[in-house]
Amino acid sequence: MGNGNAPVVRTDDLHKLPDNLPIPLNDGACDHLTGARLPPISLPSTGDRMIDLSNIHGNVVIYCYPRTGKPDKDVPPGWNDIPGARGCTPQSCAFRDHYQELRALNSNVFGVSTQTTDYQKEMVARLHLPFEVLSDAQLKFTQALRLPTFTVQTMTLIKRLTLIARGATIIKIFYPIFPPQKNVDDVITWLSDNRSVRS
Repeated sequence: MGNGNAPVVRTDDLHKLPDNLPIPLNDGACDHLTGARLPPISLPSTGDRMIDLSNIHGNVVIYCYPRTGKPDKDVPPGWNDIPGARGCTPQSCAFRDHYQELRALNSNVFGVSTQTTDYQKEMVARLHLPFEVLSDAQLKFTQALRLPTFTVQTMTLIKRLTLIARGATIIKIFYPIFPPQKNVDDVITWLSDNRSVRS
């Protein structure tokens, strides 16, 4: 996954996506999720509370992403070579920038990754995210829904996907996602075209 001559990618470059990123293909790993129920599992939030996504009213938009980087830290070797891995910061910023549009569509937004809450809090503060991010560091949510994952440097990471649920039932899946920053546009379009999906 990459070679020793590849340039080091710092996280201060992660707002921009390089050209020629590999495009993820649909491997069918999310086919079982349509109509599935969100598990009654409480996850720690960057808002210092526990959140059970199955108890949230209205439309629940859950974007699951592999991992965000930190300033002045290198990304894992070969990160750009993994289809769908790169782009967590642009995706999060896009959901931030369109947050009010999503709220106007009766939707609650949550990010989910397997990083720790302390790690996520730094990202939320730095990127000024107006929504909470949940930690599935123990993989309870991931395993309950059988979400697709991959492993990098002993880290188990969720493949990039977005779920829309209502009444604890998953009604729409976006997977694979590319480019990541355009995912929110697809979510807004789907919600706008399915306005009957209300609380």
